[in-house]
Amino acid sequence: MSRFRPPVILRGPHAQSIVARVGLRRARVQSKASAFLAASEDVIADVGQGVRLLVHHTPPRGDPNGRLAVLLHGWEGSAMATYVLSVSDRLWREGYRLVRINLRDHGNSHHLNEELFHSCRLDEVAGAVRWAQCEFPDDDMALIGSSLGGNFAMRIAASASSADLDIRRVIAICPVLDPEETMHALDHGAWIYQLYFMRRWRLSLERKKAAFPQRFDFRRLERFTTLEDMTDFFVRHYTEYPDLATYLRGYALTGGRLESLTVPSTILLAEDDPVIPVSGLDRIARPDCLRIETTKRGGHCGFISDLRLNSWSDQFVIRELECR
Repeated sequence: MSRFRPPVILRGPHAQSIVARVGLRRARVQSKASAFLAASEDVIADVGQGVRLLVHHTPPRGDPNGRLAVLLHGWEGSAMATYVLSVSDRLWREGYRLVRINLRDHGNSHHLNEELFHSCRLDEVAGAVRWAQCEFPDDDMALIGSSLGGNFAMRIAASASSADLDIRRVIAICPVLDPEETMHALDHGAWIYQLYFMRRWRLSLERKKAAFPQRFDFRRLERFTTLEDMTDFFVRHYTEYPDLATYLRGYALTGGRLESLTVPSTILLAEDDPVIPVSGLDRIARPDCLRIETTKRGGHCGFISDLRLNSWSDQFVIRELECR
């Protein structure tokens, strides 16, 4: 259990989850990261099997020190999300080279691939990590992911040896553990999260339809009022999976998914996370290279430490990278 102690006004899970992403916090992060963003370049990466993903590369500030951090965002976020920019800017100031990966159909990338994103597209995300490794072969690579990005990061790490990936360190912040539990939490918890994700998903699907108007018609998805029903319809009509349960098991970290993990890895979770129930920790494999740290508070990818809206999890990432 970590000693993360936010101020009283920011101790609630919803305050942590929401304040971390919007308003003053977002404006401050973007302002502070202006030099970092100015130094970044957009790259369309060929990640294998004809798939292209949008990545943002930022060379190290000053003399290269051989350290590379690859960042993965959460579902319906992007490589420009506040929590991604915040830790990326901090790592850049520490001398790291940064590669921020947009998952398929995230950020401004809906036009790059005809087929739709889903959470079991592990090969192409691993392909993007391999692309970074090939582009910068002399750098020691750390993989850092948040929410669904943390889930991808842990799955990639578990298959690193068979995928010919040389990853020095993995840090997953609030990763999805059991997708079924997460979906239940979104549908039956505070309404704001269900509304947020359903709205973002529908907007994303509209952008996909605009890019491929002859290929997609999502009008039937408009009738659904829960993520479970909407995802079930989506899975059966737009993926290769026969049903919702099979699909959700396909990207769960529970069960034996992490048994083959050999990369030194850390999972950070908040016990009050309104999106990721920590009960899933009881059902994941615990190889010796995996360290799990929990906080009593923090919300979902929040971890705002003070009234200046600084991020405790950014410092946590720096500390974890330095200790191993």
